[in-house]
Amino acid sequence: MTAENPEEFSMPLVSHLKELRDRMIRSLVVVLVVFLGLYFLAGDLYMILVRPLELLLPEGGMLIATGVASPFFVPLKLTIVLAVFISVPYLLHQIWGFIAPALYKHERKVAIPLFISSVFLFYAGVAFVYFVVLPLVFGFFTSVGPEDINLMPDIGNVLDFILKLFFAFGIAFEIPIATFLTVRAGIVSVDSLKAKRPYIFVGCFVIGMLVTPPDIISQTILAVPMWLLFELGLALSKFIPKEKIGVVEAD
Repeated sequence: MTAENPEEFSMPLVSHLKELRDRMIRSLVVVLVVFLGLYFLAGDLYMILVRPLELLLPEGGMLIATGVASPFFVPLKLTIVLAVFISVPYLLHQIWGFIAPALYKHERKVAIPLFISSVFLFYAGVAFVYFVVLPLVFGFFTSVGPEDINLMPDIGNVLDFILKLFFAFGIAFEIPIATFLTVRAGIVSVDSLKAKRPYIFVGCFVIGMLVTPPDIISQTILAVPMWLLFELGLALSKFIPKEKIGVVEAD
């Protein structure tokens, strides 16, 4: 239930806590159902995930498990992450249902497209990693080693490496939303961001260095899209009416 003005709709604290509990339970149930649906495909899902690496392994190279329980726990970990990943739209829907009553009508109009855009951009970041980043990074790693050494990556290390890139790029692809919101809230102006372009450019590479594996390929592949996404957010921010920037309205 929503109101035109959040002051027109109020609930006691206990009711809020009960609603929060119910929404968390529903969210956990959905994640669990998706997990159970994927569980019996865990091994196949893992092989699909590592396919970009498997295609680039040199002759004699193979994926190995150095831990006794790794063949069980590594695909299980991937399945849990995928279950949460697939459930993100529903989880965000539950979050939206909880916070929407506290928002003004004009705030809801802005928040809904931002929610949808944030989900799309996160998925776009993950897709970019799988189809573009992984082939480039794995191609680099598998080609620079000594010829007499067989490359045999551990399945757990490979999964951690890929998930780290998924998370880093998924968050990085939210930059247009973050840029738009900071300008819309009046925290910073478009002209100010333009003036800080050189610092932001360097900052993108610093962030790429901190959140990606320690190689120049991964860092550059993250930093350049971050820069382009910042420019996209800056371009979108130019369409915000000046009278809407930093203004809190009442309906």
